[in-house]
Amino acid sequence: MLHGLFKAIASRHEREDDLTSKDKSSVTAAIRVLRDNRVAFSEHTYAYVDRGGTAEGSRQLGLDEHSLVKTLIMEDELKKPFVVLMHGDKEVSTKALARIMGVKRITPCTPATAQKHSGYMVGGTSPFGTRKAMPIYMEETIRDLPRIYINGGKRGYLLGIDPKELVRVLNPILVKVAV
Repeated sequence: MLHGLFKAIASRHEREDDLTSKDKSSVTAAIRVLRDNRVAFSEHTYAYVDRGGTAEGSRQLGLDEHSLVKTLIMEDELKKPFVVLMHGDKEVSTKALARIMGVKRITPCTPATAQKHSGYMVGGTSPFGTRKAMPIYMEETIRDLPRIYINGGKRGYLLGIDPKELVRVLNPILVKVAV
């Protein structure tokens, strides 16, 4: 009897990515979306550094910055907001993205505007569970990675997931705009 109990406990601890691991996370809107969609994820926390970006997160967690995905809230010239998902070590070619979108220009939102649209503070923005539904554009090479690390809805909190699950849940428009 005890052997079976220990085996069950050991099995539970081996499933770090289990989507029911409620005991170690605070529940953000992003976590709720992932759980509702039965997405397995791992949680990774680090000491948030203002303006540290993905470089700081990758350094503290010992991860390749290319596998960290930043969530950017941008807008077109008509102030229509949208989300861009980009590799941590790359920038967005706003000219190329504007051409793809058929708009004159795009710019990053101010922190206050980004928070108004997403419901998240800058530095803790997740594409999951945004306050407003917005179109999502994703650098297409992100889906080719074996695992990505994306913000879980608060500063210093990343979620490791299979990028195919991100595509399944968010259905982003795939683009090639990395520079």
